[in-house]
Amino acid sequence: MHQLIAAPFLEQHVLVRPGSRGGALLPEARYDELRALDPSEPAPPWLVDAARSQWDDLDVTGQSLAEFLLVRQPSTWGHGKASWEVNLGCNYDCKHCYLGLKMKAGMPWEDKRRCLDIMAEAGVLFLQVTGGEPTIDKDFMRAYRYAWELGMMITVSTNGSLLWRENLLRLFREYPPYRVTVSMYGTTKASYDELTQRQGAWDQFVQGMNAARHARLPLRMSIVVTDDNGHEEQSMIDLCKTWGVEYEVFTNMTPTIYGGGEVLTAQSKEHLRVRKQFTGCNAGHTFFHMDPFGLVSICKIGRDDQISFPNEGIEGLARLGAIADRLMLRTGGCSGCSIAGSCRVCRPLAKHYQEAKAPLAAYCQHGDRKQGELNDCCSS
Repeated sequence: MHQLIAAPFLEQHVLVRPGSRGGALLPEARYDELRALDPSEPAPPWLVDAARSQWDDLDVTGQSLAEFLLVRQPSTWGHGKASWEVNLGCNYDCKHCYLGLKMKAGMPWEDKRRCLDIMAEAGVLFLQVTGGEPTIDKDFMRAYRYAWELGMMITVSTNGSLLWRENLLRLFREYPPYRVTVSMYGTTKASYDELTQRQGAWDQFVQGMNAARHARLPLRMSIVVTDDNGHEEQSMIDLCKTWGVEYEVFTNMTPTIYGGGEVLTAQSKEHLRVRKQFTGCNAGHTFFHMDPFGLVSICKIGRDDQISFPNEGIEGLARLGAIADRLMLRTGGCSGCSIAGSCRVCRPLAKHYQEAKAPLAAYCQHGDRKQGELNDCCSS
C-alpha cells in the first residue's frame, strides 16, 4: 500500500502523501528517474531526504520503492482534478440544496469502476467525492478504496451524519483521505433540524464530528448560512475555532441544477454578499464533473452537452474543451449588456439564476442599482 504518490499535475510533477495537505514539486528529471527505476530497488537517497524533509514522521530509508511509492503515469489529457456525484440521494432534505430532487439512483458497480479507470487515465490526481450524501451509497466504500488505489488524493464532501460508523473510520484509517469537508447547518438542534428537515439531524452531526475529530481526520467545515440559521453564523464560526478545524463560510444560495428557484427562499437577505468579479476558470480544460450516471460536464453548474463515459470512454473528453468555451461565451438573457465584461458569476451560473427568475441582487451587479437606472437589457 503506497504512502507517497509521484504524479504529473497540470504543467508540473509533484510528490504527495495521502492524508497530508503538504507536498513537494518534483523536477521532471527526478520524476522520469522514478518511472524508470525497478519497483524492487531501494529508494534513492534524494527521495529519502525529500520525504523526510516534507514529512518528518516518514522515513523510507532502506525500503524498496514498491513498499511505499506509487508512480502515476503521464496522461495526454491533462485533467488534474475532477468531482464525482456518487448519487443524488441524501438522508437530509435541506431547504437550500442545489440538487433539487433526491433520487437514489446511479450506475452499477462495474460502470463506476470503469469511470474511475477513465479518470485515472485522464490524469486526475485530486478527486472530490460528493453527492447527495456519498456515504449512504452502497458502493461508496469500494469506490473510495478503488480510487485511492489508483493513486487519487480524495476529498469526501459529506454532511457528517455517518462519520461515527466504525466501517467508515476504519476505511479512512487504512486509506487516508486528502480532506473530509463537512457541511455545517447550525449550532442548535432547532435550527439544524429545521434547515435539514430531519428530526435528529443535529444529534447525528455532533456524534459524527466527535468521532471524526477523535480519529484526527483532515477536516474542513463548510458553514452554510441561510434564513433559518443566519443568527448562528458567529456561533458556527466560534465552534469551528473551538474544535480547531478550518472553515469557509457560504452565504449565497444558488438555484437547483435544473434552474429551479424554490431553494432561493432559503437565502438570508441580510447575509447576501457581493461576489467578486468573475475572471474565468479552467472548467472543462483541466478539471471536470461527473454525475451519478457517468455523464461528464465542465463543472457542477454547467451541465449542458454532457459526455457519457460509459458509452464514449475517454475519447469523449476531446469535446469537453470546446463545450466549455461555448458555455462560457453564451450570453443568453445578458445579450447586449453594456457591463458584461465585469460579471460576478460565470455564464452557466447566470443562466440558472435567469431560469429561476432570481432577483438581480442575487447574481448581477445591475441589482445594485435603483430600478430606474437599470440598463434596457435587464429592465424587462
